[in-house]
Amino acid sequence: MPRVLLAALALCFAAGVAADDPADVARKADAAPKAAAKPAAKPAAKKPVAKAPVKPTWAELTAEQQQILAPLKDDWENLAVERRKKWIGIAKRYPGMKPEEQARVQRRMQAWAKLTPEQRRQARENYKNMAKVPPEQRGDRRQKWAEYQSLTPQEREELTQQEKKRR
Repeated sequence: MPRVLLAALALCFAAGVAADDPADVARKADAAPKAAAKPAAKPAAKKPVAKAPVKPTWAELTAEQQQILAPLKDDWENLAVERRKKWIGIAKRYPGMKPEEQARVQRRMQAWAKLTPEQRRQARENYKNMAKVPPEQRGDRRQKWAEYQSLTPQEREELTQQEKKRR
Protein backbone atom coordinates (compact mmCIF):
# COMPACT_ATOMS: atom_id res chain seq x y z
CA MET A 1 0.00 0.00 0.00
CA PRO A 2 2.76 2.55 0.86
CA ARG A 3 4.46 1.82 -2.47
CA VAL A 4 1.24 2.56 -4.32
CA LEU A 5 0.86 5.85 -2.48
CA LEU A 6 4.46 6.82 -3.20
CA ALA A 7 4.04 5.95 -6.87
CA ALA A 8 0.84 8.01 -7.06
CA LEU A 9 2.57 10.93 -5.34
CA ALA A 10 5.48 10.70 -7.77
CA LEU A 11 3.12 10.66 -10.73
CA CYS A 12 1.21 13.67 -9.42
CA PHE A 13 4.46 15.54 -8.90
CA ALA A 14 5.70 14.60 -12.38
CA ALA A 15 2.37 15.63 -13.92
CA GLY A 16 2.53 18.97 -12.12
CA VAL A 17 6.07 19.64 -13.34
CA ALA A 18 5.16 18.63 -16.89
CA ALA A 19 2.12 20.92 -16.79
CA ASP A 20 4.23 23.97 -15.85
CA ASP A 21 4.76 26.49 -18.60
CA PRO A 22 8.44 26.39 -19.73
CA ALA A 23 8.62 30.18 -19.35
CA ASP A 24 7.46 29.90 -15.74
CA VAL A 25 10.05 27.21 -15.05
CA ALA A 26 12.79 29.45 -16.49
CA ARG A 27 11.56 32.44 -14.44
CA LYS A 28 11.56 30.33 -11.28
CA ALA A 29 15.08 29.10 -12.04
CA ASP A 30 16.29 32.70 -12.50
CA ALA A 31 14.66 33.73 -9.23
CA ALA A 32 16.17 30.86 -7.29
CA PRO A 33 19.68 32.36 -6.88
CA LYS A 34 18.18 35.63 -5.64
CA ALA A 35 16.05 33.78 -3.13
CA ALA A 36 19.08 31.86 -1.94
CA ALA A 37 20.88 35.13 -1.14
CA LYS A 38 18.19 36.08 1.40
CA PRO A 39 18.59 34.72 4.91
CA ALA A 40 16.51 31.66 5.43
CA ALA A 41 13.31 32.28 7.30
CA LYS A 42 12.53 30.18 10.31
CA PRO A 43 10.37 27.24 9.36
CA ALA A 44 6.85 27.49 10.69
CA ALA A 45 6.43 25.61 13.92
CA LYS A 46 4.64 22.38 13.26
CA LYS A 47 1.55 21.86 15.28
CA PRO A 48 1.35 18.42 16.81
CA VAL A 49 -1.18 16.42 14.89
CA ALA A 50 -3.35 14.22 17.02
CA LYS A 51 -3.51 10.73 15.60
CA ALA A 52 -6.95 9.38 15.04
CA PRO A 53 -7.42 6.18 17.00
CA VAL A 54 -6.95 3.07 14.93
CA LYS A 55 -10.24 1.23 14.58
CA PRO A 56 -11.56 -0.88 16.05
CA THR A 57 -10.49 0.14 19.52
CA TRP A 58 -10.59 -2.44 22.29
CA ALA A 59 -13.85 -0.91 23.60
CA GLU A 60 -15.45 -1.36 20.17
CA LEU A 61 -14.90 -5.12 20.18
CA THR A 62 -17.79 -7.32 21.23
CA ALA A 63 -17.66 -8.93 24.67
CA GLU A 64 -17.01 -12.30 22.99
CA GLN A 65 -14.13 -10.89 20.93
CA GLN A 66 -12.65 -9.25 24.03
CA GLN A 67 -12.83 -12.55 25.90
CA ILE A 68 -11.17 -14.48 23.07
CA LEU A 69 -8.52 -11.84 22.41
CA ALA A 70 -7.90 -11.08 26.12
CA PRO A 71 -4.16 -11.94 25.94
CA LEU A 72 -3.74 -9.09 23.45
CA LYS A 73 -5.62 -6.45 25.48
CA ASP A 74 -2.54 -4.61 26.78
CA ASP A 75 -0.99 -4.40 23.31
CA TRP A 76 -4.21 -3.84 21.29
CA GLU A 77 -3.82 -0.06 20.98
CA ASN A 78 -0.33 -0.53 19.51
CA LEU A 79 -1.44 -2.96 16.80
CA ALA A 80 -1.77 -1.77 13.21
CA VAL A 81 -5.14 -2.02 11.48
CA GLU A 82 -4.08 -5.06 9.43
CA ARG A 83 -2.97 -6.94 12.53
CA ARG A 84 -6.20 -6.10 14.35
CA LYS A 85 -8.22 -7.39 11.40
CA LYS A 86 -6.26 -10.66 11.40
CA TRP A 87 -6.86 -11.17 15.11
CA ILE A 88 -10.55 -10.33 14.72
CA GLY A 89 -10.72 -12.92 11.92
CA ILE A 90 -9.26 -15.50 14.30
CA ALA A 91 -11.81 -14.49 16.95
CA LYS A 92 -14.64 -15.02 14.42
CA ARG A 93 -13.42 -18.55 13.63
CA TYR A 94 -12.71 -19.36 17.27
CA PRO A 95 -16.24 -20.51 18.31
CA GLY A 96 -16.26 -23.10 15.50
CA MET A 97 -12.94 -24.61 16.59
CA LYS A 98 -12.60 -27.83 18.54
CA PRO A 99 -11.66 -27.35 22.22
CA GLU A 100 -8.09 -28.54 21.54
CA GLU A 101 -7.72 -25.97 18.76
CA GLN A 102 -9.13 -23.24 20.99
CA ALA A 103 -6.63 -24.13 23.71
CA ARG A 104 -3.79 -24.06 21.16
CA VAL A 105 -4.91 -20.65 19.88
CA GLN A 106 -5.02 -19.29 23.43
CA ARG A 107 -1.54 -20.66 24.23
CA ARG A 108 -0.09 -19.17 21.06
CA MET A 109 -1.83 -15.85 21.61
CA GLN A 110 -0.41 -15.67 25.14
CA ALA A 111 3.07 -16.53 23.87
CA TRP A 112 2.72 -13.93 21.09
CA ALA A 113 1.65 -11.25 23.58
CA LYS A 114 4.84 -11.88 25.59
CA LEU A 115 7.14 -11.31 22.58
CA THR A 116 8.93 -8.01 22.07
CA PRO A 117 8.23 -6.10 18.84
CA GLU A 118 11.62 -7.25 17.51
CA GLN A 119 10.85 -10.88 18.31
CA ARG A 120 7.48 -10.54 16.55
CA ARG A 121 9.15 -9.05 13.49
CA GLN A 122 11.62 -11.93 13.45
CA ALA A 123 8.81 -14.47 13.84
CA ARG A 124 6.94 -12.94 10.87
CA GLU A 125 10.12 -13.01 8.80
CA ASN A 126 10.76 -16.66 9.73
CA TYR A 127 7.19 -17.54 8.78
CA LYS A 128 7.57 -15.87 5.37
CA ASN A 129 10.87 -17.65 4.78
CA MET A 130 9.37 -21.00 5.77
CA ALA A 131 6.47 -20.46 3.37
CA LYS A 132 9.00 -20.15 0.54
CA VAL A 133 10.56 -23.54 1.35
CA PRO A 134 9.21 -26.44 -0.74
CA PRO A 135 6.85 -28.68 1.26
CA GLU A 136 9.18 -31.68 1.07
CA GLN A 137 11.94 -29.70 2.82
CA ARG A 138 9.65 -28.30 5.53
CA GLY A 139 9.42 -31.67 7.25
CA ASP A 140 13.21 -31.82 7.45
CA ARG A 141 13.34 -28.38 9.02
CA ARG A 142 10.62 -29.30 11.50
CA GLN A 143 12.62 -32.36 12.49
CA LYS A 144 15.75 -30.26 13.00
CA TRP A 145 13.73 -27.77 15.05
CA ALA A 146 12.36 -30.59 17.22
CA GLU A 147 15.92 -31.83 17.76
CA TYR A 148 17.01 -28.32 18.74
CA GLN A 149 14.07 -28.00 21.14
CA SER A 150 15.14 -31.21 22.88
CA LEU A 151 18.62 -29.81 23.67
CA THR A 152 19.41 -28.59 27.15
CA PRO A 153 19.87 -24.84 27.59
CA GLN A 154 23.63 -25.40 27.92
CA GLU A 155 23.77 -27.38 24.65
CA ARG A 156 21.77 -24.65 22.91
CA GLU A 157 24.19 -22.01 24.15
CA GLU A 158 27.17 -24.05 22.94
CA LEU A 159 25.53 -24.44 19.55
CA THR A 160 24.89 -20.69 19.41
CA GLN A 161 28.53 -19.96 20.23
CA GLN A 162 29.71 -22.39 17.53
CA GLU A 163 27.46 -20.66 15.00
CA LYS A 164 28.82 -17.22 15.97
CA LYS A 165 32.40 -18.46 15.53
CA ARG A 166 31.52 -19.94 12.14
CA ARG A 167 30.28 -16.58 10.89
